[in-house]
Amino acid sequence: MRLADKVAIVTGGGSGMGASEAALFAREGARVMVADVWDEGGESVVAEIRANGGEAHYVHTDVRKDDAWLALLSETISKFGTLDVLVNNAGLSSTSQGDPLGVEGWDAIMDVNSTGAFLGTRHAIPAMIEAGGGSIINISSIMAYVGSAGGHPAYSASKGALRSMTKATAVAYGPQGIRANSVHPGFMPSMRSGGEGSEAARDRAARITPLRRIGDPLDVAYGVLFLASDEVAFVTGAELVIDGGFISQ
Repeated sequence: MRLADKVAIVTGGGSGMGASEAALFAREGARVMVADVWDEGGESVVAEIRANGGEAHYVHTDVRKDDAWLALLSETISKFGTLDVLVNNAGLSSTSQGDPLGVEGWDAIMDVNSTGAFLGTRHAIPAMIEAGGGSIINISSIMAYVGSAGGHPAYSASKGALRSMTKATAVAYGPQGIRANSVHPGFMPSMRSGGEGSEAARDRAARITPLRRIGDPLDVAYGVLFLASDEVAFVTGAELVIDGGFISQ
């Protein structure tokens, strides 16, 4: 029960890493607000948590919108009375825009990955100050460190921005007892469903990772749990890389 009596928000909690984080948090005693735009996934995660004896609630949340965050924080305080942990997990790795270097694609990815996390941090901080402190965990990526030949450049840019914003938050709000740390996953399975050739892509990723496998969402969830817990009360502004050794090469 490493998160006993704590209240946590997990964005993008309806699938993938967010779902694993929410479920693990609940098993460790947290009351969890699962936020997502995918209602079916979010409600399913909450139902599973409750079936296993945990406490959770789902709120439809578009992290790009300020009023959505206001509603989420209001619902969290109404349901659970406080906020101790925020996991900015919601993310977008690609878009349906035809132009691989299009401004529309850039805006779409930056809005979710960077602006969404900024808005969450902005609205969580007052509640955490009132609670006497808290932990903010931003899910970045190894692409905040290295470049990639594929995908939209906004993905690396947005994750790099998130890495830097985490440190700025740690410095600015440490005196109020708020810790901010970033997590940098390596190659992971797609969050909802793999497209054509995805199995081949996973095999390639496994071959170039020193541990010779891709990550599992639970690998990341345990790292996030560590940063959310009081076990790391003196850790802030840190970067936890969970990548099977990929960027060590």
